Amino acid sequence: MSGTMKTLGIILQHEWRTLLADRTLWIITPLFALLIGYGIYNGSTWVHFQQTTLEAARAEEQTRFRRAQEEIAAIERGGKAGSAFTNPRLPAVAAGRSGTRYALLPPGPLASLSVGQSDLYPYYFKVSSQSKQTFTNNDEVENPTNLLAGRFDLAFVILYLYPLLILALSYNLLSAEREQGTLQMILSQPVSLRQFVLGKIGLRALVVLFLTLGFSIAGFLLGEVELQADGAWVRMLLWMGIVGGYGAFWFALAIVVNAIGRSSATNAMALAGLWLLFVLLIPSILSVGASSLYPVPSRVEMVQATRRATAEATARASQLLSRYLEDHPELTAGGQADPNDFAIRTLAIQDETERLVQPVLDHFDQQTLGQQALVDRFRFLSPAIVTQAALNEVAGTSLSRYRHFLALVDRFHQQWRAFFTPLVVQRVPLQASDYSRFPAFQFQEEPIDSIIRRVVTGILGILLPTLLVGWYGFRTLRRYSLAS
Repeated sequence: MSGTMKTLGIILQHEWRTLLADRTLWIITPLFALLIGYGIYNGSTWVHFQQTTLEAARAEEQTRFRRAQEEIAAIERGGKAGSAFTNPRLPAVAAGRSGTRYALLPPGPLASLSVGQSDLYPYYFKVSSQSKQTFTNNDEVENPTNLLAGRFDLAFVILYLYPLLILALSYNLLSAEREQGTLQMILSQPVSLRQFVLGKIGLRALVVLFLTLGFSIAGFLLGEVELQADGAWVRMLLWMGIVGGYGAFWFALAIVVNAIGRSSATNAMALAGLWLLFVLLIPSILSVGASSLYPVPSRVEMVQATRRATAEATARASQLLSRYLEDHPELTAGGQADPNDFAIRTLAIQDETERLVQPVLDHFDQQTLGQQALVDRFRFLSPAIVTQAALNEVAGTSLSRYRHFLALVDRFHQQWRAFFTPLVVQRVPLQASDYSRFPAFQFQEEPIDSIIRRVVTGILGILLPTLLVGWYGFRTLRRYSLAS
């Protein structure tokens, strides 16, 4: 055992001197550093934009509340009240306009490193007493070409460029030695071909992982990652584990291609083809297949369904109001609701509208979940898909975090309407101090254990095929021909 370790040590020292003398490493390293720096800058810029937008939303809410309270105070001093649509003392006005609250999704803990899904989905909603569709469908519209290409961040560098760095340093592990006529001389020494390959690939793996993880740690610092946040260090460790596993997969592929015994040019072409297959083709095929098998209804269809439902509910307003008050006798508190009150009729219309639109929303969710289930089922065909999903989970920019946010928004919307509905029906006038008692949205992160389970599944989904590919590569070395 000691002799084997000594032999590996000699090979590592020799390969280190060879790499230092090779201009490839000196050219690739600064270029790789620049790309990572640019990716971190882009990710940080997006996070700063999100934070600025959320701060603007908070400021707008505070200003609106202050103005409403000032107006109520003026009315109480004998001033003139506004109309039934603008008077902040009316519960219906407060619930739907003057007192609405924002539901905000803060950037993920490592969002500056992997933008992920955060630029595809809205990260704030202005929650009111109206139906949920009225504020969840008001998404920001961005250039679809930009959304398709994705943002250039650290995760982009790792997914697309990191494998190319590995392949550029590993495509000619054995072929270069054989073409130069030095491989037979090396193997005439007390060293086996497997030991030689293990030493060469091991040193390159150490160098590449050191560079990538080192730049990632720099990204944690330069990207203003909140290291004091709950679970931040766990996320950093998971990030490094994902990056290490993803790199190991590409090194294992390089071993297999080198073990087949072709020329350096052929090895380069084969590895480039594998990069195209795993990083571009399989993800694209899965994306097209998911969209074809589970087409999602367009936003236009959802808006039209909402309009039709609203028109139908409005036409039956009187009937709906009677049924609504019968279903909710606790709202009248022993009194008689005015059937001609616009605000009360609106409650019944909104309730019926949500009921009519719900099948369309359920169909939308079913199609979306179907797409995600299909991708999840076949994601292990491509380590790039697994790595992207895991990095997004760690960064807090995944679809699962967004769906968690939507669930919290839905719960808050129900709480908001439950708070205001009795006040609207009973027409209780609001005081200025009541505004400070309105329900407020609080975002709560998912338990870190849930995130760890999802990420560890992804890491295992990379490591298991890596071990199989590596085992096959070293097994293939038995048939390696030393003659060029």
